[in-house]
Amino acid sequence: MPDPIYLDYNATTPVAPEVVEAALPALRDLWGNPSSTHVYGRRAARALGRSRSQVASLLGCDADEVVFTSGGTESDNAAIIGVAEALAERGRHVVTCSIEHPAVERSCAYLENRGWRVTRVGVDSNGRVDPASVASALTPDTTLVTIMHANNETGVIQPIREIAALTRPRGVVLHTDAAQSVGKLAVRVDDLGADLLTIVGHKLYAPKGVGALYIRRGTPFAGFLHGADHEGGRRSGTEGTPLIVALGAACALANRERNERTVHLRAMRDRLESALRAKLPDLIVHGGDAERLPNTLSVALPGVHANRLLDRLEGVATAAGAACHAGAAAPSGVLQAMGVPAALALCTLRLTTGRPTTVDEVDEAAAEISREALTLR
Repeated sequence: MPDPIYLDYNATTPVAPEVVEAALPALRDLWGNPSSTHVYGRRAARALGRSRSQVASLLGCDADEVVFTSGGTESDNAAIIGVAEALAERGRHVVTCSIEHPAVERSCAYLENRGWRVTRVGVDSNGRVDPASVASALTPDTTLVTIMHANNETGVIQPIREIAALTRPRGVVLHTDAAQSVGKLAVRVDDLGADLLTIVGHKLYAPKGVGALYIRRGTPFAGFLHGADHEGGRRSGTEGTPLIVALGAACALANRERNERTVHLRAMRDRLESALRAKLPDLIVHGGDAERLPNTLSVALPGVHANRLLDRLEGVATAAGAACHAGAAAPSGVLQAMGVPAALALCTLRLTTGRPTTVDEVDEAAAEISREALTLR
């Protein structure tokens, strides 16, 4: 039996062939410690420098503002806890929102348990944060605002630029988790105005286990991992050269394909939505009136429990929500924060297209989802 059609690209992406091609020689040849001064170390260090420049080129920042990490969870933890601790004497108030990824929410909860005050602003019915609610939450003690760039379940894009216009004049640091948007949209740090930004390798066709944190020059930051002075003293631990080479290659690929990739993802998503709606006219698109990621379709099929539907889908690999909440029987917290009734939230699929998605795959997937949904009704 052939593998099912994959429509879960927000959970993870396959490693792109171009990235594999770049990483294999690094696995074989770049085994030296990048901190060593002999030829083996210098070879690895040059490769790190090249990858750092590739990430920086994608983000529109300087190479020395890029810190390599093990992935999104580490980047989020480092950004939030690192800034909060660096500015603890100035104030202990953090602002975030009600639909953040657990890596952000639990970092904030960690601070909360250690004496920081955390304000979680809500979202509207489209899952969008109102910048005015962030403005209202700011106090003289606020040192950090952390709001995701795009939601992993609905794809709704948050007004980071408008929020930055509020935080910058007050000297408040702004972090955004851009795990889902980098590689799908043009994400430039100066356009957004973010002081820190999280990148995740396995969301943009690099392997798992590698990511990056952009830290704007001059941003107060306490090192998160303690040891030797790797990554300019900002992240201890000998760098994993092959994984970092892979991340650099994935960022370079995203840079080359920037416009055509966005167009392709949107075309596949919109075709999928149209095909589903033709068979299921009562389909509900969560966040459908807001600006969304070009590949993300969060849809409710009224009267069809999503997990029952997933059990019947043999030819489609997709999800009822975010992979970080897989197996949870409760309705999505993101959808509940948007005011979606629990019964409808439980009828929601998250369908996400990717770089390899084809027209034939979209049509076949839509046909199977529609057929099985109608059977369950």
